[in-house]
Amino acid sequence: MMPSVPQSDSEAYYRTLFESMDQGFCVIEFFDGPHGPLSDYIHIEANPAYAVHAGIPNVVGQTLRDMVPNEADAWVARYGAVLATGQPIRFEQELVATGHYLEVSSFRIEPASRRQVAVLFKDVTDRKRAERALMDVNETLEARVATAVADRQLLAGIVENTHAFVHVLDMEMRYLAVNSAAAAEFERVFGSRPRIGDKIGDLLAAHPELLADLRKAWAKAFAGEDYVMIDEYGDPSLDRRYYEQHFSPLRNAVGEQIGAYQFGYDVTDRLAEQDRLRIAEEALRQAQKMEAVGQLTGGLAHDFNNLLAGISGSFEMIGIRAAQGRTADVEKYIHAGQGAARRAAALTHRLLAFARRQTLSPKPTIINKLLSELVELVQRTVGPGIAVETIAAGGLWTAQVDANQLENAILNLCINARDAMVGGGRITIETSNRWLDERTARERNMVQGQYVAVSVTDTGSGIDKSILDRVFDPFFTTKPIGQGTGLGLSMVYGFARQSHGQVRIYSELGQGTTVTIYLPRHHGTQDEREAVAPARLPRIHPSGESVLIVDDEPTVRLLVADALGDLGYHCIEAEDGASALKIFEGEPEIDLLITDVGLPGGLNGRQVADAARVLKRDLRVLFITGYAENAVLNHGHIEPGMEVLTKPFSIDDLIRRVERMLHETKAGSGGK
Repeated sequence: MMPSVPQSDSEAYYRTLFESMDQGFCVIEFFDGPHGPLSDYIHIEANPAYAVHAGIPNVVGQTLRDMVPNEADAWVARYGAVLATGQPIRFEQELVATGHYLEVSSFRIEPASRRQVAVLFKDVTDRKRAERALMDVNETLEARVATAVADRQLLAGIVENTHAFVHVLDMEMRYLAVNSAAAAEFERVFGSRPRIGDKIGDLLAAHPELLADLRKAWAKAFAGEDYVMIDEYGDPSLDRRYYEQHFSPLRNAVGEQIGAYQFGYDVTDRLAEQDRLRIAEEALRQAQKMEAVGQLTGGLAHDFNNLLAGISGSFEMIGIRAAQGRTADVEKYIHAGQGAARRAAALTHRLLAFARRQTLSPKPTIINKLLSELVELVQRTVGPGIAVETIAAGGLWTAQVDANQLENAILNLCINARDAMVGGGRITIETSNRWLDERTARERNMVQGQYVAVSVTDTGSGIDKSILDRVFDPFFTTKPIGQGTGLGLSMVYGFARQSHGQVRIYSELGQGTTVTIYLPRHHGTQDEREAVAPARLPRIHPSGESVLIVDDEPTVRLLVADALGDLGYHCIEAEDGASALKIFEGEPEIDLLITDVGLPGGLNGRQVADAARVLKRDLRVLFITGYAENAVLNHGHIEPGMEVLTKPFSIDDLIRRVERMLHETKAGSGGK
């Protein structure tokens, strides 16, 4: 693992490398212009070498269309593809405005929402001129070779003054031409100097492995291909360097191939600079990640410590008042502790929603019907100073979603909207059908197809564009300390992504904000059985039903056993999976298994349940879990007779769930 680098050091290292590198380097940021979305960009960073290679000084702050309006579309197309796809590119292109021919490599700066692309380039005008000249010579080279094959001045006037390494070979890999730079470099790394008429095979006869490398590099050129490659060459006892090589076939005047030629140059230092830049950026990203982790844990500790103080303080006061005999005061401390516990549970649910680890039960849902039942709760929550209206689209598709979690998400958005409208205002909840084509879906990091959209719009203060990309981050909030956890929008984001949807936000300062949740369409109709509220079950009078409780936390076992025992159930406890199975083998007439999913000792709750069902096929199983271990629960696949209850749960919820599950057992079997 790479050691972490302090952020200040990594930034200084990055800045030093940025300012001192020989290559031109800049960072551009795309924006929407008069020519359309992402149709222009501005230079936000540029090193001193930029002006040297591009011929344009003081580029920072200039937009592309102000600098080179006649060439803007071509450059936007190049870098726009990098921004859209995330795929780095290498290319050569002339900057017509200055007459400089540039060799460019470009990559996207993550995340893509920053709309930034990094560009590394150098001026290769001399090399391009030499290449053009050599291509002109290619048409007449056969005649010139026939009359002066041994003339060492064959290409002197064309390529001798270029910095590129030029090699021209016939079909037997015999030198027809080589410029001084190439001959000197070949001698430096291979130990022998090539001359016109020499064969590469003779020059490297003592180094068959090096010769094999060169034959492989030239092979496609002798097969008639044009290509570019970067590879390492040289005798390890002398030097090995990286070279970028442009290979082309050499043809005579009538189009017959008579050899091949190559333009190359040493890119070892450039690659090393790119590696150093990459390492510096990785260090910077790591520092930013650690800063985010610090913000996350700090916010979490702040909120949980407040809640734990309320819970522990309530228990202490209950103990004090009990010792004093003042039992009349106990009830208010019980209520205070329960309230703090409920808020702590809500906080963990928000964290799990952000991490996409909450338990979801997506079902076909008619969202318009859900809104009609939810709007009254929203109005009570936001207060009389804010008007709440709904705009329900006609013919709205059925959505595949967990209705309860969707209600929580909408309520969170409405609470955020309320807080943004201090002097009152209006909240509009709107539904619509959306079909996203391939391009739009890709831009929004979604899958092409049909979605049901739920939008919450307010007339509040709006959000500054400088922080708009951060609003879904956990614990990011603009509210004063103690007035918000910063988990509301991150919960909405996590819920939408876990539901295979997406969240989009649009805001204007002083105008308001719109947050839209996209949910996948259910292709079918709502299951009417789900639409009918279940009838209230009669309370069971236990007649000796046995319940096996498996949990490694003694407090949980104690509370569950006492609560069910008070109702007359026969409760048996086990602290791990192995103990539970031993109990079950000795007492198979157990009616209900209540087990935690995560258990110590090698057997998890699902494995215990599966093994117990081998002994008793109709055994009812209630999983109780701190979060949805989807891998253990077979990615959400729960068999008939199995249910999940998420911790922390109320005793009343536990009792209702147990009675319903055992009631179904009795109803199915006609009683015990």
